[in-house]
Amino acid sequence: MIRHLRMRGVLAAATCGLIPPAVAQETRSATLEAMSEEERRGLSWSEGRAALGGDLHVSTGGLVASARAVTIRNSIRHGGADAVVDLALGTGWDVGAVKLRTEVVGHAFVGARGRMDYVEAGGSASYAYGPLYATVGVIAAPSQRAIGGSNVHVYADLNAGIPGTPLTVLAGVGHSSGKSSDSVRADRLRPGGTYSNWRLGLEHRRDRVTIGVDYIGTDVSAAGAVDTFADRRNATDRIIGRLQVSF
Repeated sequence: MIRHLRMRGVLAAATCGLIPPAVAQETRSATLEAMSEEERRGLSWSEGRAALGGDLHVSTGGLVASARAVTIRNSIRHGGADAVVDLALGTGWDVGAVKLRTEVVGHAFVGARGRMDYVEAGGSASYAYGPLYATVGVIAAPSQRAIGGSNVHVYADLNAGIPGTPLTVLAGVGHSSGKSSDSVRADRLRPGGTYSNWRLGLEHRRDRVTIGVDYIGTDVSAAGAVDTFADRRNATDRIIGRLQVSF
């Protein structure tokens, strides 16, 4: 089952130029999450079915490493994979009131038919003003056979805490594009070649528990689609729910 988890030194290579000279105390955190589906960039990774996930974050010396594992239950989009494991390494720094962050992420698909693993890297800038927290960023995957070419995703997110309540409003938009060497495999990350996605959600946070509801949408058309990897019927507008516990 673990035969596809072959990052081949990706995370070791990713550290080049990322490790700052400062030394800081190590911190750790973990979360467990249940959701009505595993959704990323408006696309369902679990064919619209419920999923379970877990995260582990370790921060030391300005370097942040994380691992996330999620059940995706024989996902069409990812070659019948039963789970995905995301391994990330990044760092960040402040420029005045703006927080900058860079990250490299390897995605490994457990139980997939064929080689589905791929790597991407990104950067973002965030700014907080009172209860508002805004982020803009870009995530790019260089050309890889597993995703049928290259992929670039640009996005903007806005979170706003409602004063005097444990509620946070979430909103976001994104757009994915790239160059294709294999249009069938390229449909994994961008059905139809290019697409846009959006989100509007509400979170209730109390102590270590977060409950969220999101309206998710894309401009991907499911009409007349015969998919190998795109799974377009699970890329249209829908509502998803999630429950997260932090440790």
